[in-house]
Amino acid sequence: MSDERRHDLTPEERNEVKKVARHLLERVRAALVLDWRQRAHARAKVKLAIEDTQAEVPLSLFCFDCLHADGVDLIDRPTEERVAALAQHVRPSALVPRLVTAERAAAEAFLATALGLGHEGLMAKSLSASYEAGSRGSAWLKIKIAHTLDLVVLAAEWGSGRRRGWLSNLHLGARGDDGFVMLGKTFKGLTDEMLAWQTERLKALALDLDAGGYVVHVQPRLVVEIAFNELQVSRRYPGGLALRFARVIRYRDDKTADNADTIETVRAIAGGQRR
Repeated sequence: MSDERRHDLTPEERNEVKKVARHLLERVRAALVLDWRQRAHARAKVKLAIEDTQAEVPLSLFCFDCLHADGVDLIDRPTEERVAALAQHVRPSALVPRLVTAERAAAEAFLATALGLGHEGLMAKSLSASYEAGSRGSAWLKIKIAHTLDLVVLAAEWGSGRRRGWLSNLHLGARGDDGFVMLGKTFKGLTDEMLAWQTERLKALALDLDAGGYVVHVQPRLVVEIAFNELQVSRRYPGGLALRFARVIRYRDDKTADNADTIETVRAIAGGQRR
């Protein structure tokens, strides 16, 4: 028995997974992929109490792949075959909804339905790809709706490696009642041309460049458009929120810091995620 990366589980972990499997797979006659992660169990540092929590936290089974059925190993077979085998062994109510289409409108409607049910997005899979444990690669693509915010650059960090000599990792903040509220950092999305431009611009706005520190704080004047997947609760930042998968879209030369998005706007987006 192994995890999604084909790493062998410890005897204790095997026992816990078997308890979950017995509870979930009562009427299923195929070996399925369960969304159970060894690292989450290790981080929690607690033993699963399946019997004690079944009534308190009812579990529902949703199956998305079949790696072995009727004595046949399917892990190297294409997605289309594995899904067909899954449908033969699992009741329809336990199958993850799927759509095979080449029509944009149909795909967008399917995404809208998923978002309306509270999911983050979709997973697009190649019909001809085999199953690769612990890796999505180009055969599995996450599809999510990206949000954007116009934020102010509060500081930047000197880069390393190929970004050495450039001010790279941007500290980003939204407008608050008493200044700016930091929401995170990113250097994703920056081209070499953008790195060169922002280094010169930020050096001109620097408040402590001569101090020789790793982080250079700047006057809050530059506004940058940032795309991100979601906001997560954070104890690190004073606003209690942090950007997840943030990347730079462009600098907003048409906006001043007074026109940047507010922390209230950020909180409204976070509130919408939780509904």
